[in-house]
Amino acid sequence: MQRRSRGFTLVEIAIVLVIIALLLGGTLKGQELISSAKIRNLANDFGAISAATYAYQERFRAFPGDDSGASARWGGGVPDGDRGGTVGGEFCADPGSSAESVYFWRHLRLAGFVGGDASLSEQEPNAAGGIFGVQTGTGAAAGPELSGPVICTSNLSGKIASALDTQLDDGKPQTGSMRSYSQNRLPLLRGCSSNATRTAAVRNSVGYNAADDSELYTLCKSL
Repeated sequence: MQRRSRGFTLVEIAIVLVIIALLLGGTLKGQELISSAKIRNLANDFGAISAATYAYQERFRAFPGDDSGASARWGGGVPDGDRGGTVGGEFCADPGSSAESVYFWRHLRLAGFVGGDASLSEQEPNAAGGIFGVQTGTGAAAGPELSGPVICTSNLSGKIASALDTQLDDGKPQTGSMRSYSQNRLPLLRGCSSNATRTAAVRNSVGYNAADDSELYTLCKSL
């Protein structure tokens, strides 16, 4: 005797759809929580780096990285800056180079203002898979945008970059104390795009593409 196969009832289908909806909702909520945590961590790091820099200046009467008295204070193997009033080099300079922008991190670690191996000059990682770094100003020499020491952080999605700009500044990529640069047309090295902050062609002047994480940004903020 041939047996007829039994299909799903409407009630069973409805239960399956409810389960799928709950799973999708939980996944999306989890992603939202992760994104919010990254934004919170990045915002806190901007503040912590600023506080560490000001504390170093208060204690040693010099800017970290530019400090010409570091070797006398911590030993001959510690690099000195030239005390020229600026931080030489790019925020994403090779940690093995002689740029003041990498001395900056070693000086702060030796002083105990940031954690990490005090024998290294590597930039601090950020919560988005990029780095935090410091340099002097942004924009080309002929058309500066931000002046003085700035903190830059890289590898940010449009959603995260937009939220940070809104939380810490005015939410506009090319005004205020924070500026935005597109990384997409530049090669990435050590979690940042070389010279992104110096190239007019990658200035973000059209807003953040928050809907598409394929667009990544570097943000720089005046210290």
